[in-house]
Amino acid sequence: MLQILGKASSINVRKVLWACAEIGIPFEQEDWGSGFRSTCTPEFISMNPNAMVPVIKDGDFVLWESNTIIRYLASHYDATLLYPVQSRARARVDQWIDWQAADLNKSWIYAFMSLVRQSPAHQDGNVLAASCDQWARHMEILDRQLESTGAYISGNAFTLADIPIGLSVNRWFETPLAHPNLPAVRAYYERLTLRPAYRQHGRNGTP
Repeated sequence: MLQILGKASSINVRKVLWACAEIGIPFEQEDWGSGFRSTCTPEFISMNPNAMVPVIKDGDFVLWESNTIIRYLASHYDATLLYPVQSRARARVDQWIDWQAADLNKSWIYAFMSLVRQSPAHQDGNVLAASCDQWARHMEILDRQLESTGAYISGNAFTLADIPIGLSVNRWFETPLAHPNLPAVRAYYERLTLRPAYRQHGRNGTP
């Protein structure tokens, strides 16, 4: 059985849990990370040299990096509705997964650390304001894309890209800051909530 190593409150672990639920992959989850088993042990570092969650063990196959993991799961378990085989359709999915990791994630780091984690090292008011503005600009990009598709991030069907994007939307709404009116994002949030796997692993009150 697939093993998922990482605490369920981690946004990156939740990607993997949600993907498994959508695909129908049985799994066992072990809590690793802050507040649980340390990822800095030789045992864990032998699996992931970055000492970060999640890590999966699929038989004798060990893999880390959350977006790589969900791509692997969709490919290995033939979830072609989530991760198309056709190259251009797959590229659209990959484009938004990569955008979330490379651009959207970076915009929120300071604001999230300041407002949710209340990190003493992230309390500069000017930097916080800039991070909130940058985060809002990226959410406006998302709003325009969702207005264009009228449904999900890469088109009219739910795909693997909606997993990291959907968790990002949850983080946006759960973070205590001023939220500009983004009707397409709000409608998307409610649309995702119709999915049991999202209610369990995405919109569960854990930013």
